[in-house]
Amino acid sequence: MAPRMPTQEPAAPARKPAGMAPSPRRAAKKALYWLASYPKSGNTWTRIFLANYLFDRRTPMPINQVHRIGMGDAIPKAYAPFAGRPFNPADQMQALEIRPRFLSSLASGNADLMFVKTHNARTRAHGHELVPPALSRGAAYIIRHPLDVACSYARHYGTTPDEACTALSRDDHVILGGDDAVTQYLGDWSDHVRSWTKPRDLPVLVLRYEDLLNDPTAGFTRLLEHIGVPVVEERLARAVRFSSFDEVRAQEDKAGFIEKSPSAERFFHAGGSGKWREKISPESAAAFAAKHRAVMEQHGYTV
Repeated sequence: MAPRMPTQEPAAPARKPAGMAPSPRRAAKKALYWLASYPKSGNTWTRIFLANYLFDRRTPMPINQVHRIGMGDAIPKAYAPFAGRPFNPADQMQALEIRPRFLSSLASGNADLMFVKTHNARTRAHGHELVPPALSRGAAYIIRHPLDVACSYARHYGTTPDEACTALSRDDHVILGGDDAVTQYLGDWSDHVRSWTKPRDLPVLVLRYEDLLNDPTAGFTRLLEHIGVPVVEERLARAVRFSSFDEVRAQEDKAGFIEKSPSAERFFHAGGSGKWREKISPESAAAFAAKHRAVMEQHGYTV
């Protein structure tokens, strides 16, 4: 039997008048299924596919509704109801202290499985577990050639590809919190990949972005099977078509995309793979590969 999944974002905890007894809470369970990746590796594409498949759309799911599948673990409005006081997304320690309550609430709902989008490494930040095993049911980790990641990262955050290569090699690399997100703890690219792919205490499906490009039907079939959702061929073909690059780019042209960075002209820029050869200097590519060669080669990436 397929797991029961939510059909909309979970509601924030209700605020009760003073003096009223709190409602009984369901016990948190292993309900969280993480959709994890380093930024700009294909996480959004994966969520758009899942939204179209799980909602069994007959027309493409609007990309600005993709948050209905895979609530992000960095969204300030998801943290604020659990703060008990004014919430400042830029305050790293406040967000980390609230995070267990937020995640426990997600895992305490009626759904057997709740998708959570994350760019965090599977690690601890200031002593806080970012991906609690007690609440986690499984994960899909989307990996992409890191030099293509660097190019897309640079475009998204308004820097240069060579500077992005440096950022992806910092073991203390974070995306600082602000109005639109709490702080995200990435670390360097190799450590991020290892954090999600090496542990054996959580079932993790590794999906290469390049393999999804070459055969999205096969890749997304593996994803559905890992989640435990029945695969229906007609429905799968439709969801693949509705999540294609041409479709989502056309939607962004028409209505914009709420996940676009203010530093970027658009979110869905070019797609594809191997573009790094045109954007990153040979010296930067060689230096990056010298640091990350072991993990790159493990996953089939070369320079």
